Amino acid sequence: MPPRHTDQWIGGAWVASEADGRLVVTDPATERPLATVPAGTARDADLAARAAAAAFDGWAATPLRERAALLRRVVQAMEVRADRFAEVITAEVGAPARMARHTHVGLSLGMAAHCVETAASYAFEERVGHSLVVREAAGVAACITPWNTPLLLTVQKILPALAAGCTVVHKPSEITPLHARLLAEAIAEADLPPGVFNMVVGTGDTVGTALITHPLVDVVSLTGSTRAGREVSALGADRIKRVHLELGGKNASLVLDDADLAPAVAATVDQMLFNTGQTCLQWSRLLVPRERQDEAVELAVRAMDGYVTGDPRDPATDLGPLVSAAAHARVTGYIRRGAEEGGARLVHGGPDRPAGLDTGYYVRPTVFADVDPLTTIAQEEIFGPVLSVIPYDDEEQAVRIVNGTRYGLHGAVWSGDDARAQRVARRFRSGLVDVNGGQFNPAAPFGGFKQSGIGRECGTAGLESFLETKSMQLPQGEGGQVVGPRLRATEAARPADTERNDG
Repeated sequence: MPPRHTDQWIGGAWVASEADGRLVVTDPATERPLATVPAGTARDADLAARAAAAAFDGWAATPLRERAALLRRVVQAMEVRADRFAEVITAEVGAPARMARHTHVGLSLGMAAHCVETAASYAFEERVGHSLVVREAAGVAACITPWNTPLLLTVQKILPALAAGCTVVHKPSEITPLHARLLAEAIAEADLPPGVFNMVVGTGDTVGTALITHPLVDVVSLTGSTRAGREVSALGADRIKRVHLELGGKNASLVLDDADLAPAVAATVDQMLFNTGQTCLQWSRLLVPRERQDEAVELAVRAMDGYVTGDPRDPATDLGPLVSAAAHARVTGYIRRGAEEGGARLVHGGPDRPAGLDTGYYVRPTVFADVDPLTTIAQEEIFGPVLSVIPYDDEEQAVRIVNGTRYGLHGAVWSGDDARAQRVARRFRSGLVDVNGGQFNPAAPFGGFKQSGIGRECGTAGLESFLETKSMQLPQGEGGQVVGPRLRATEAARPADTERNDG
């Protein structure tokens, strides 16, 4: 019998949910139930929002040094549970065991520690002439996170929010809630004040909507689909909520004509297959000079053949299953459409199951060649291991194709000349561009252009997503006086000195 969870983490305790319904968490490799959790209610969300609001004043007033010390204890409690986190992520996401431990969990721990230290060294106060500019916690933050890299994307939100002095209500994806329960245990062990962190499992339609529209919630931070982003924006507009959105991507890896083709293609395939293609950062479009397309396709197919698809608990496995039956139906549907609608040529993989894997939500890594950049598979986010190879004739056309979708999240440029690669990268309408294999930097802002989102996460920008700015105009000299509009205009014309205070 799978475990039956009946409670939510609210106000510093596990509180029984009033939910009548149950949500089944399924192992995507076996299609068997892992556990059941409550289908959280609007009442659960209300209790969590009220607990967070009640805790806000005290937490926001806690000196930064004390907040940082408590959050370092959270990171330590997570580190102690690293192996358990990896086991849970393998079970509920289907991530291969090696990837779950070293990437899903390892990167999350590094990100958590970085978020705390970023806040610890941040200048929350700054003198600008006779003004004191203060950054203050924005209030109660509802953090709504997805299922694909669940721990990393949760940490990327809640640690900066807590470090900023916000209190948090976390709604994890109902598909992968078990890692969130383990995270709540770690936070409980760190002994944060009651109500500072709360976690409510439920569907987006119920718990998500209740949090977004709740009058005590000040900030909504969502990572999810562009469709979900539209809905959150509409719901938050009524109360002029601060809404931060990290959404989808249809990212391009552009190989210029002077690049070393083999390593560029190999790196693109490796990045595209991470997490079985289930990431918003995935380079699902490979742009190559037309005269080198056949060579690029051969290299991509050869690279894919080196990846082992199978049981994610097997140490030899590189690619696990997709996360759910719905995800499997969506991805295979796109593969069929790509093969049938014209404007693309299926050269590897396809919609059928991998040989010998009749159970589980497995899909074959797939390559299309001669892809028209306006076809469905080249325009829409598939969220699976599907690569579209798009030939181009010159650099200008290549840049137009890169920018020719509604998304603008991530991209890559490959060239034998770093200066040329940087020049082309500047032309990408994307929030993040890797130049000749540049590595991810947790201190740099992360987010998208166009329909890939609003706002930025990571580093200082991620912290500032949860801060409000206040300017206090101070008396100028001893016996300062209130001045009228004419004198204010005169003073404003003078250059102001800027002095930073780490506060």
